[in-house]
Amino acid sequence: MIVLETHIVPAIEEKIRLQEYAPSIFRSITTKSGIKKAIKRQEILLEGRIAKTSDYVSKDQKIELLQGEVRVKKVFKLQLEVLFEDDFLAVIHKPAGFPTSGNYFKTIENSLPYNLLPSVEMDALPYPAPVHRLDNPTSGLLLVAKTRLVQIQLHLNFEKKKIEKRYVALVHGKMPETVNYVQEVKGKPSLSEVQKLKHFRRKEEDFSLVQIVPKTGRTHQIRVHLSQNGFPIVGDKEYGIPAPKGKKGLFLAATGLKFKHPKTSSLMSFELPFPGKFGKF
Repeated sequence: MIVLETHIVPAIEEKIRLQEYAPSIFRSITTKSGIKKAIKRQEILLEGRIAKTSDYVSKDQKIELLQGEVRVKKVFKLQLEVLFEDDFLAVIHKPAGFPTSGNYFKTIENSLPYNLLPSVEMDALPYPAPVHRLDNPTSGLLLVAKTRLVQIQLHLNFEKKKIEKRYVALVHGKMPETVNYVQEVKGKPSLSEVQKLKHFRRKEEDFSLVQIVPKTGRTHQIRVHLSQNGFPIVGDKEYGIPAPKGKKGLFLAATGLKFKHPKTSSLMSFELPFPGKFGKF
């Protein structure tokens, strides 16, 4: 049994349940839902015994947060490009052709322990964890958390739209200079800002190179928005049409990422060049 954090209850003015009190005392769990889950997993002790959601706290009681059961991860030895890493987070370049996570062995998440150093922070995650997802055929910048507190903060920052992601795509058709798509995706409000970077013709067909800034994070949002408006991404078999003969894969890449570091408050900005297959096309 490893104790991650210990708290002694000071004088409190009124009676309060542990699940209401605890979100303010631990560094690695800062939400009420997180505390409830930890109690259910028997990871919180109150005066040395397993805490219950019905427990109340009082002055001088000792509350301890335990490290949860760590399942041994099967490591996928895929070499990744690491653009940034410290004890709190990392930014890696995800190659196309691999799912970010899921019930598979060959995932980017399973390859992270092979590419990143363990964090020495007290609230270190058992294994690094992606805080957002890129589709299997999409390449680009992926943000990874290495501690519990940073993982929570990055998820909140995504919800509050404080993290900017930028994508580039090759699409069929001649795209307008700028356009905002606001159609719902799977019944949820969605917004994508699209800017045309270049128009060209190839074998008597119009194509456009575009930059997309998704303001919401719906599954397949960019692919759906572009397809619904008559500009399917080249190679999008699910929402568009197959790539021209001799061209493989989806022509979509996450090339820009900007956010504030949750621990240092430094502005972090990353940019990838267009994938080589874009230029060849």
